[in-house]
Amino acid sequence: MNRLLHGFLAKFIAKGDLTIIDHTGRAERFGDGSGQKLVVRFNSAAAERAAAANPALKLGEGYMEGEIDMLEGTVFDLIMLAHANAGRGLMPAVWMKAFERMRIATRRLSQINTPLISRGNVRRHYDLSADLYRSFLDPDMQYSCAYFPTPDITLARAQLLKKRHIAAKMLLTDGMDVLDIGCGWGGMALYLAQVAGARVDGVTLSREQLAVAQRRARHDGVGGRASFHLQDYRDIDRDYDRIVSVGMFEHVGINHYHSFFASAARLLRPDGKMLLHTIGRASPPGATNPFLRRYIFPGGYIPALSEVMRAVEKSGLFVTDIEILRLHYAETLKAWRSAFMANRDRMKELYDEAFCRMWEFYLAGSEASFREGDMVVFQLQLAHGADEVPVTRDYIARAEERLAGLEAERGLPPPAWPEDWPENWLEGGRLAPPEPDVRPARGAATG
Repeated sequence: MNRLLHGFLAKFIAKGDLTIIDHTGRAERFGDGSGQKLVVRFNSAAAERAAAANPALKLGEGYMEGEIDMLEGTVFDLIMLAHANAGRGLMPAVWMKAFERMRIATRRLSQINTPLISRGNVRRHYDLSADLYRSFLDPDMQYSCAYFPTPDITLARAQLLKKRHIAAKMLLTDGMDVLDIGCGWGGMALYLAQVAGARVDGVTLSREQLAVAQRRARHDGVGGRASFHLQDYRDIDRDYDRIVSVGMFEHVGINHYHSFFASAARLLRPDGKMLLHTIGRASPPGATNPFLRRYIFPGGYIPALSEVMRAVEKSGLFVTDIEILRLHYAETLKAWRSAFMANRDRMKELYDEAFCRMWEFYLAGSEASFREGDMVVFQLQLAHGADEVPVTRDYIARAEERLAGLEAERGLPPPAWPEDWPENWLEGGRLAPPEPDVRPARGAATG
């Protein structure tokens, strides 16, 4: 076994039962023998060297490329073992800390998310096959943290509660104009239009998501109240009563936080309110995990609350409420990972083994980071002044009760993938091209 790898494991794996089989076939056991037995095999000396030097990137990369195999236990179990031994400081060795300091020092270079680069980043992730996302998301295609009052409810129920919780904080009344920045496949916007009675403009940079959202709006009969557009939020030039953004801020990049909130302040009417739902870190500012940055979310960054607040303060907006959702995303990712693994063989036919290993590592690592690491979800409510929302939070529960009644009265938008839609809805596993978006969002720039 590589000497650096052996020395690191012998020193830092104090808990658990980990057996490493090196590229020569020699096995060695680490830990105190407690818990689940894990057996990992390295298939080359190069993989051992790489994993020892830069595990934040090379462990996932080696697993993806078949240079590292799990013989007993899962990738999730292995990452959780790392958390159990290292805690939140997953860079315990001197050379690992050096890599992390270098990533932090250069992080702005990988987050130059101009409109053109942003479009490319979005297409690399969100314009993958629709069948991939159908394989693990809930029927409404919510690709963000659900709301789990208890971990035993279904994913679909938790995603509905998430939409209701967000809408409650928006203090909506019928006929309000709402902007949904990063609208995904349209689920949040359609909920606000159908249940809360809003008029919603949803903007996205993903053609695949746009295709679903447009067809859903037409199918659901809310085309007059919900419209979707391929547009950057920076190009919009009208104002709104409410703005919502769910799971999009992670792609803005630290270089563009001031621009994001300045745009929000410009687009929000004087008595308007905004709800921002984003992944955040409970630790000080850091750097994007290199595996996620290279293979999953190019240009992405998870901010510390201090970084967000600095940009909000300069925008002139007032923070009227902050909620930290803890462990909700861990339960969401657990459900996604379970569904993906149940459909893994079909995804392998659609892509290949390397892709499935890459996606498995992404979901497993993400769940572990929310369960035992420093990842949380921030919900920030913003307005132009301190008196724009009630002075106590009691209104949120009352608004949720009202919305639950409206869900029963007005009905919920149908799932994203009704079984009775035409078979030619998908062409070879990918979406048919979206309808031409010749009309910009109401009053929006054509950009």
